[in-house]
Amino acid sequence: MFYVPDGTDRAGYYECEDCGERFLDVRIAPAIVCPYCGEIPDMEIGPDEEMPETKESARLIHMVEGEDVEKYDTLLSLAITGGDYSWI
Repeated sequence: MFYVPDGTDRAGYYECEDCGERFLDVRIAPAIVCPYCGEIPDMEIGPDEEMPETKESARLIHMVEGEDVEKYDTLLSLAITGGDYSWI
């Protein structure tokens, strides 16, 4: 599970085209490597190896700012863990 650090005032809300996971990330870009199904390549390669290719399958749905970051983070963690929702 991926959570944003406390005090984050801006985050990107992403959905992966391959696995369908939705998550928040402090990096904001049109597309990033999915932390659930994507692999960040090991750039330490030997002379006979090919350069690894990254697949940026997580697309930015929208940017979340201010107090909404904490709300989205809480709701996503509840959806993943199936936690107690009586506080709503």
